Amino acid sequence: MRLSVLDLVPVRTDQGSGDAVRASIGLVRTADRLGFNRYWVAEHHNMPSVAATSPPVLIAMLAAATERIRLGSGGVMLPNHAPLAVAEQFALLEAAYPGRIDLGIGRAPGSDPVTSVALRGAAGRDDSDVRLFPQYLDDVVALMGAEGVKVPVPQTLGRAPYILKATPAAASVPRLWLLGSSMYSAQLAAEKGLPYVFAHHFSGHGTAEALAFYRSHFRPSDVCAEPTTFLTANVAVAPTLEEARDLARPNAMNMARLRGGLPMQPLALAEDPTDDLPPQLEAIVASSLRQGGVGEPAAVAAHLRELAEQFEVDEVMLHPIASEHVGVAPDAAPARERSLELLAAELAF
Repeated sequence: MRLSVLDLVPVRTDQGSGDAVRASIGLVRTADRLGFNRYWVAEHHNMPSVAATSPPVLIAMLAAATERIRLGSGGVMLPNHAPLAVAEQFALLEAAYPGRIDLGIGRAPGSDPVTSVALRGAAGRDDSDVRLFPQYLDDVVALMGAEGVKVPVPQTLGRAPYILKATPAAASVPRLWLLGSSMYSAQLAAEKGLPYVFAHHFSGHGTAEALAFYRSHFRPSDVCAEPTTFLTANVAVAPTLEEARDLARPNAMNMARLRGGLPMQPLALAEDPTDDLPPQLEAIVASSLRQGGVGEPAAVAAHLRELAEQFEVDEVMLHPIASEHVGVAPDAAPARERSLELLAAELAF
């Protein structure tokens, strides 16, 4: 079983944004050293606990700090951006780091409604961009291709169609993946013959149905000859179950706040006092801490093997959710690094 990493570049109460980025650079170096397959960064906006706002900027920094691991987006939220801008950014990354770049694309806004309006309004875009998502996806693929895209030009200008290319002399293209957490994304990935990743770490609901639909309806394409998929899973691993739960609780509380419509906060440290939550949200926290990805190395490794077997995947992307203990350097994330190290040793991949 191959392992990969998903990183939201979390911001703890003891960190600034720069500290969080430097901690993620340490984490990707650990993943690279241990032999992890790929490392993806997310796109989220205006969240106090998340510094991953621009995947291509982060990928450039992470690629420069590593030797062999694949770097990618998990994902770029395409309705927020012009397809040409996305194609240019990732074609340039692929040119600089050939064979190491993944372009994971999603349809969700990655933000609250107010921030979404600000993002799209600044670029002269609106909600119709969500409806046009399939066309934008095709545009990104074509723009990164060797032939580019022919743009019709009015005959009054007296010239042949104009050719748009993401980069003038590409020797290779990024690997394209479609991300999702619904049947819509599974259907679209199958229809277009794209590799597909289900966001199992977000809720864990609907994974089996989405992957089964994707596999049974897949149409081969120039991008992908056969169904190709993996899934994501939250993990917080420590020598004892108690410590793993202490480190995972701040993230679980933020997820409960999000689902309960309460403001998210920077990630608390394990020893910090925690705010009281309404009973229904405390129940969500308790349920999160009982998940198989939180615990001792052997137990979490067994859980990951079960996930891989259940959903018939040979790769699992880990989302390390551990916070930190008081006194840790702000620009480091040893608890997240330790999660990767303990699992790599346990699974011996």
